Amino acid sequence: MDRGTVGSAQGGRLLVEVRAEGPSVVVTPAGELDHHTADVLREPLEACLDDGFSRLVVDCSRLEFMDSTGLNVLLGARLKAEAAGGGVHLAAMQPVVARVFEITGAEAVFTVHDTLEAALAD
Repeated sequence: MDRGTVGSAQGGRLLVEVRAEGPSVVVTPAGELDHHTADVLREPLEACLDDGFSRLVVDCSRLEFMDSTGLNVLLGARLKAEAAGGGVHLAAMQPVVARVFEITGAEAVFTVHDTLEAALAD
């Protein structure tokens, strides 16, 4: 993805928007992230990493549902981003999505921010 490019992908119940924001890429999934839609998020995350972005900010404010498959997509992106010297920051999680991270303990391995603005300022 060109550093000035805004992108999007859609598959069924999930739309993913991608935009560069300074040294970060903001990835905004909207809808339901599950077994059927996981690749709709996985592919742009991997494309950002392949294009040299290692700091990914996932704006979860429009994510209505996430299951363990979605969590695995984010965990995989985190490993690749950290290997490249960056990380995955999660922002503005809805309670139903935050619960998945709490139940699994995955919030301990991500940097979680209350707002997108806070994630970009960190």
